[in-house]
Amino acid sequence: MAALGRLRNHPGWLEISYQLVDRLFKQLDPMIRKIGYHRVDRWLRFPERIAKQVVFDCQMCGQCTLHFTGMTCPMTCPKNLRNGPCGGVRSNKHCEVKPEMNCVWVEAYERAIRMKIYGSGFHSIQAPLNRQLEGSSAFVNLLRSENDGISRAWKSIEGESLQ
Repeated sequence: MAALGRLRNHPGWLEISYQLVDRLFKQLDPMIRKIGYHRVDRWLRFPERIAKQVVFDCQMCGQCTLHFTGMTCPMTCPKNLRNGPCGGVRSNKHCEVKPEMNCVWVEAYERAIRMKIYGSGFHSIQAPLNRQLEGSSAFVNLLRSENDGISRAWKSIEGESLQ
């Protein structure tokens, strides 16, 4: 299992794998829509949790941003920060909350600069976390959000009214 966790240090391989899985899910979307997103979500939760937990220490937030964060789960940050470090990063690149732990965002940056496909997305601002999606399949949620549009809260940030 520890060997699988070391895959995080090879973001190039992981981003290619992510891209293939993303393409597969998008191609299967018409069939998944017919079966029902809720049903497929129930089927995918366990295998997605196991695979992502072993490799990424995934926290199953339901809104995966691994491809934008150097294949590093930002939810492993003790402060659950999704858009960069807190400012308390120590000079040895360790976390201010857990001094024995490397800062998640330092690792994310160091890995993102080695990614050819998604590395430039590191500087993108991520949407606020929707806690209602915790524990659900991020792949199904991605398909669902592409069909349903952007969440109302995020649209207001982009200049649209919530009314």
